[in-house]
Amino acid sequence: MARRAAARRRRTGRRPRPAGTRRHLTTPARLGTPSPGAQPRGTVILTESRAGSVAAALSRRKLVHDLVRLGVRPGTVLHVQASLRALGPVDGGADTVVDALLDVLGDRGTLVAYTATPENSATSRIHKAATAGLSPAEVTAYQARMPPFDPDATPCSTTMGALSETVRTRPGALRSSHPQTSWAALGRHAREITHDHPLTSHLGPASPLGRLYDLDARVLMLGVPMSRFTAFHLADQRMPDVPLREYHCAGPDGWITFKAPDLDDLHFGSLGERFLAEARQVTTGRIGGADCRLVPVREAVDLAEHLLRRHR
Repeated sequence: MARRAAARRRRTGRRPRPAGTRRHLTTPARLGTPSPGAQPRGTVILTESRAGSVAAALSRRKLVHDLVRLGVRPGTVLHVQASLRALGPVDGGADTVVDALLDVLGDRGTLVAYTATPENSATSRIHKAATAGLSPAEVTAYQARMPPFDPDATPCSTTMGALSETVRTRPGALRSSHPQTSWAALGRHAREITHDHPLTSHLGPASPLGRLYDLDARVLMLGVPMSRFTAFHLADQRMPDVPLREYHCAGPDGWITFKAPDLDDLHFGSLGERFLAEARQVTTGRIGGADCRLVPVREAVDLAEHLLRRHR
């Protein structure tokens, strides 16, 4: 057997594969010349890999190391927008990520999360999708079943991510009172950030987001693209003639209606690209499987305002 394998190697020049690996094969399903750098259409690719290999879960210690390397410092006011799916497996899940963040920020730091509840609002895209196809009577019944907003008990939207809910439910966390766009915070400036949140300032200068600007906060975009950078709303509301719209949502004491600036984030993708092309204080790095950015709120909002005015 060994002599036959040796003879075959001499004829083909191929070495035997180690046990537990697969060959990298390309099998065209149809003939044709692909464009440069492209695989032929219908190609099946089997990548050689060790059988059973699994990425190691990130530890609290490793997260602390990587956060410090990215530029997070003790005493910082830090708003985190995170995709734990992009981050990858973590030993202890979202709780370990919050522990690591608090370890780095220390006793004088503040951890902040956006804990919005767009499902609570009859004027949100999420609520409209949930009630699409219902008759007016069915919509009325649907809204009647919705519980009132309770800052202490209402979970944040699943669209905010697991980390936001983990921050909200941490002992000592404080949450602002807005029934649509609340914020939660832990640490030194938590009360200052969350104590006052007018209905008419969802994400404006009088909201917790405005106080992040005042406190020279940083935003950790952990596996989240700039198209979802919440602080761009502050730049939007510096524009002249910001349109107002009517909002209808389930408040603490039942359904309420009020007028406030119209919120729109559909242009944040292009705005984020232009911001990154000119920003000077953003640091980048990789934590686990996530591409990360540490962004100063003031630079982001001021530069975004400049870019918006330039393109008006």
